[in-house]
Amino acid sequence: MRLVAHLDDLDLPVAGVLVGDRVLTLELLAEHAGLREELAFLDPRGLLVEDDDLVETRAALARALTNGVAGVPATSLRPAPPLEPGKIICVGQNYASHVREQGLPLPTRPMLFAKFANAVVGDRDPVIRPATTHALDLEAELAIVIGRRARRVSPARALEHVAGYMTANDISARDLQGSPPALREGERGDGQWLRAKGSDTFLPLGPWLVTADELGDPGDLRVRGFHTPGAGPSAGQEVQVQDGRTSDMVFGVADLIAFISASITLEPGDLVITGTPSGVGVFRTPPVFLVPGDVVRVEVERIGSVTNPVLDADGQAPADSPAGRLLAERVGGRDAAG
Repeated sequence: MRLVAHLDDLDLPVAGVLVGDRVLTLELLAEHAGLREELAFLDPRGLLVEDDDLVETRAALARALTNGVAGVPATSLRPAPPLEPGKIICVGQNYASHVREQGLPLPTRPMLFAKFANAVVGDRDPVIRPATTHALDLEAELAIVIGRRARRVSPARALEHVAGYMTANDISARDLQGSPPALREGERGDGQWLRAKGSDTFLPLGPWLVTADELGDPGDLRVRGFHTPGAGPSAGQEVQVQDGRTSDMVFGVADLIAFISASITLEPGDLVITGTPSGVGVFRTPPVFLVPGDVVRVEVERIGSVTNPVLDADGQAPADSPAGRLLAERVGGRDAAG
């Protein structure tokens, strides 16, 4: 099952289920398939809080499909990030290829850091390059969505606590992070990663939440990142910059959940962002960073891709740039849907 979210008339996120190119909103499921009426008003995170709710929704979906409920076209709805997460725990240096490109030894335990809900945006939403950075970078990643409370779980039982998966882009300000190739003469990083990783719009998520039963084993999925420059000789041409597989993770999904939950209780709706493969811009020769006018896209096999225009601190990009055109399409589409 693929859970999606859209904005209602009050700009509040409402959950639904994607079937082909149409969405069965919870309101439709409640009306046509006997779903408990109060579930019609839950956002996607609310579906994860009680296990019985998600089971009931799956059963209602099956009844709706049997009864021929057609849903509404996905393009007629205003999309929102698939869920508003609770805790967002990220993992650094978790792909062997990414560790090698930095010339570092493989870590002996997961390196953890955090983002917050302010960083979350959805598919086609803008990524803002704040005035505090000149070295914005992408990181294509698999996101784990927790569905059942996890506290001191073993690796053998860890996947039982997973509700599903999403595609994530761990946007990073490399100069704020203190990465030497990103620093200009006399510059220093922050000494920690809070601004570098947690600034507004630095976590595009989506395009939907694929439930664990549909995705199956997450251990060997292709993970890719793409960059469309807004200017220069390759302007307007999408270039693949990352191409890895989750089998290259130093610590897999189950091991990450077990390690984190030994110290930090994971609740339904929490996210674990699992790391990125090689190919990020800061370690290219010369380094390549995202600038206003660019478009960035990240993709995880069997989940989907998330595409975002890069805008400046004032929310602007050249109108004739890839980002400017995508922004115009997005605003026009939302106006039409609204």
